[in-house]
Amino acid sequence: MPSRRRDQQNPTPYPRVARVNQVLREVVAEEVERLADADDRLRLLTVTAVDTTADLRHATVFLASLPEEAAAALAVQRKHLQQVVGRQVRLKRTPHLEFAADPAVSGGDRIEEILRRLHHDDRVGGPEAGGVGGGPDAGASPGGGS
Repeated sequence: MPSRRRDQQNPTPYPRVARVNQVLREVVAEEVERLADADDRLRLLTVTAVDTTADLRHATVFLASLPEEAAAALAVQRKHLQQVVGRQVRLKRTPHLEFAADPAVSGGDRIEEILRRLHHDDRVGGPEAGGVGGGPDAGASPGGGS
């Protein structure tokens, strides 16, 4: 699974690469939106980020979700998207586009689900039923006798 995290030796991208990433994200997002009018498989796709290598030869386009049908449609449209990028963005080389689901979105979804479950357990079970977050007296006996 591709990662959007930078390695520890170079935590921030070069300013030029950051600008290229932003321009590519805008161009690809606009074109995917246009293509969605003709291809239902591309509807409801959201381009969240683009991560370009330092040499600008490869770019990974991250999407909020990437169902199998959408991945297949993007694979078919990859060359067209690269042509659009080549026409609209002035670069020495047009980067080879790859598409992936954004790991940050799936991680956020996982955290939200955990928080929802904890909140639900607190409401349903509470400390008496052995729920999470029972507080300091959760293990004390009801009589409190010594």
